[in-house]
Amino acid sequence: MFHRIAILGVGLIGASFARAARKQGLCRHIAGYGRNTENLRRALDMGIIDSFEADPAAACDAADLVLLSSPVGSFIDLAGKIAPGLKKGAVVTDAGSVKGNLVSGIEDLMPSGAHYIGAHPIAGSDRSGIDASHDELFRNALCIITPTIRSDKASLDTVIALWEKIGCRVERMDPFRHDRVFAAVSHMPHVVAFALVNVLHDLDEGFMEYAGQGFRDTTRIAASSPEIWRDISISNRDNLLEMMRAVRREFEIIIRHLETGDAAALEEAFRKAQKLRQEIG
Repeated sequence: MFHRIAILGVGLIGASFARAARKQGLCRHIAGYGRNTENLRRALDMGIIDSFEADPAAACDAADLVLLSSPVGSFIDLAGKIAPGLKKGAVVTDAGSVKGNLVSGIEDLMPSGAHYIGAHPIAGSDRSGIDASHDELFRNALCIITPTIRSDKASLDTVIALWEKIGCRVERMDPFRHDRVFAAVSHMPHVVAFALVNVLHDLDEGFMEYAGQGFRDTTRIAASSPEIWRDISISNRDNLLEMMRAVRREFEIIIRHLETGDAAALEEAFRKAQKLRQEIG
C-alpha cells in the first residue's frame, strides 16, 4: 500500500503497528522518530524500523503514510512540525485515544494535498515499550475511525483499508461522541485503578503484600504508562470529570447503604452490577 511509512512514537503501539505492517507486506520502508535515541536504535536492531531520525519532519520526508503514536499531548506539536514537509498525497493518521477538538486541530495544520484521518485502535497492554510489541496486537481489535465533513474520501478509504489489513474491525464514529464513550469505558476505569492502588498504599503500604488476585485483576491497568494517561486525562478532562462524578455518586449510594445497614439495598446494587457485567461476557 505504501512505499514509506513514518511512525512518530515507537513504543508499544507504534512498534506493533510497524511489525504488523511489515508482516502484511504493506510497505517497503519504515522510518521512526522518538525522543529516546537508544530506544530507536534498539528498534532498528530488532528489525522493527528500517531507519530513524532525530527530527520528526526528517522522518516524514517522502512518507506516504504518517502514524502519530506518541502521547496525545504531543500530537498538535508534531503535526505542526511535519506539516510543511508532507508530500502531496500523504496521509496522516494516529492511534490516540482522544479525538474531539484534537481532530479539527490537526486537520487545520494539514497542507494542501495532505490529509489527516483520526483513528483509535482499541488494543494495548498494561505493559509498554517495544519489548511488549508484537505483530498480532491489532488482530480482531476494534478500531474507531473518526472522519469529519472535511475528510478526504480517498484518504478515508486508505486508512480504513490499512487498519483492516493489520487485523482490525473498523467502525466510524463522530470525534466528540468517541471522547464521551471512551471517557466512560476506558479513561475513567484507568483513573479509578490508579486511585485504588494509591489508596491502598496510603492506608498502609504493608497492605500491598496481602493483595490477592481480585485486587490484581481490578488494578492491572494501573501498571500502564503514567505519561500516556496524564495526556489522555487532561485532553479529555471534561468528559472524564463527568464520569468521575458519576462514580462518586455511585460510591455515595453504597456508603449510605452501609451507614444505614441496609443489606437488601446493598445486595440489590451488587446484583445489578453482577447481571450487567455477565452480559458483557
